[in-house]
Amino acid sequence: MSETPKIGVLQAFSPFENKLNWLLVAVPVTIYFSLISKNTEMSFVFSMIAIMPLALLMGHATEEIALRTSESIGGLLNATFGNAVEIIIAGLAIYTAATQADQAETMIIVVQASLIGSILGNLLLVLGLALLWGGVNHRKQTFNQPALNMSGSLMLIAVLAMLIPAAVKIGGGKVDDIVELSRYAALVLLVIYGLALLFQLKTHSHIFASDEEGHHEEPKMTNKDAWTLLILATVLVGWMAEILVHSIDDAATELKLPTLFIGVILLPFFGNAAEHFTAVIVAGKNKMDLSLAIAIGSSVQIAVFVAPLMVVFAWLMGVDLSLEFGPLETAATFISVLVANSILRDGTTNWLEGAMLLACYIILGLSFWMM
Repeated sequence: MSETPKIGVLQAFSPFENKLNWLLVAVPVTIYFSLISKNTEMSFVFSMIAIMPLALLMGHATEEIALRTSESIGGLLNATFGNAVEIIIAGLAIYTAATQADQAETMIIVVQASLIGSILGNLLLVLGLALLWGGVNHRKQTFNQPALNMSGSLMLIAVLAMLIPAAVKIGGGKVDDIVELSRYAALVLLVIYGLALLFQLKTHSHIFASDEEGHHEEPKMTNKDAWTLLILATVLVGWMAEILVHSIDDAATELKLPTLFIGVILLPFFGNAAEHFTAVIVAGKNKMDLSLAIAIGSSVQIAVFVAPLMVVFAWLMGVDLSLEFGPLETAATFISVLVANSILRDGTTNWLEGAMLLACYIILGLSFWMM
């Protein structure tokens, strides 16, 4: 039996290893516009582009590391680093809000919009494309319904945590009360997320076992190279995200784009593009359990883990970030969860259901553009 060929760190960055790596040229271009020419508009555009291949490299390194760990640790690694781009962007925005009072309002909008945008993007855009492409290639597709039921329930709990602060605000509640309520609700969501991981990876792992045919994948990188790649890609993502966050305000003015549209549509799209591509490709191969795990699983992680984590982080930084995301954002999330749960409730999918989800995303995208 021949030894599995190893891929080095430098080879992982090669465009011949993955065509998306051609976009890594955006990294030095971003640095040039940010540090030398001081062009905020171009810094914003190219930093978003640069994050796409870097996020893919982070995901690749995480998968390599997970192959050498137990299922529970591997699941935790994927859960943590699967939405690392959102965590980095939101974390930097919160830090900016804490240290630069004049940008605090804009940064809070960016954080909330990017979190909502990630949920909507995964539930409507990614899931819609996956169902559409899978349905075009296969007349009828099935998936593990019990596993999706739990994810749907977690999403509804997250929506509840968003609806209550919004209801308190409509009822005339004070901002301080809404922030305090959000902080304690965030702690509850984090506990629920931990229990959900325990349920999925330990006590009831058999429910989430896939029937899809597959084989044990051998690592293609050494453990040292995988960790080196993960650290290097994370540092570069952090650098690009810092440039992106600090250029949003000026870029929104220069490009005449609503800050809400940038946060809800653009940031999640570029930050998750590599993951989106994977979900669609595997759906075309009739691996719907994997495709839905990527699309729905990412939404659950954002709603039940990343969003409350950012609220707690903002709490520690002295920033008043709440789970009251605004009427349009809250309504959009609520409707999206209902639509996705309704479409997936029978355990089968087809291309028309994918088209319906995409139609919902286009309508919501237009509404955020007009805001």
